[in-house]
Amino acid sequence: MSRAEMRRGARLSAVQALYEMEIGGRGVTEAMAEFEAFWIGKEVEEIELPKAEIAFFRDLLGGVVREQLLVDRTVDRLLAEGWPLKRVEAVVRAIFRAGAYELAFRKDVPARAVISEYVAVARAFYEGEEIGMVNAVLDKMAREFRADEFDAPAA
Repeated sequence: MSRAEMRRGARLSAVQALYEMEIGGRGVTEAMAEFEAFWIGKEVEEIELPKAEIAFFRDLLGGVVREQLLVDRTVDRLLAEGWPLKRVEAVVRAIFRAGAYELAFRKDVPARAVISEYVAVARAFYEGEEIGMVNAVLDKMAREFRADEFDAPAA
């Protein structure tokens, strides 16, 4: 498996773990241990989670929890008026949180790649308007956090 595929698996697993943490009231340490032992690279309840870069998964999950106040405030501000983050479906909320963390704190990953990857994660769960909403909100966020990447001419 390529590094890109392993990172895609880490993103998908992080979104799943964030969702499980919110719905089940689990802590980050418990969720990390559970996903590493029982989910990542396995099929559970007809859901197959691909292999993942574990260090990247841990950074995403731990980072979202550590920076949740900044992440949530940013997403709230960028959502359409009248749609606070708490009104967004839980899986979309998890996608926004992971994408926001990666855009704000993982400058080693190009912004356009982050957007593309989380749109792909959204496609794993949805077929409708959620995909466009993820794309639009993460694009706004990327232009705010990484304006320099968008001001430069495309290579």
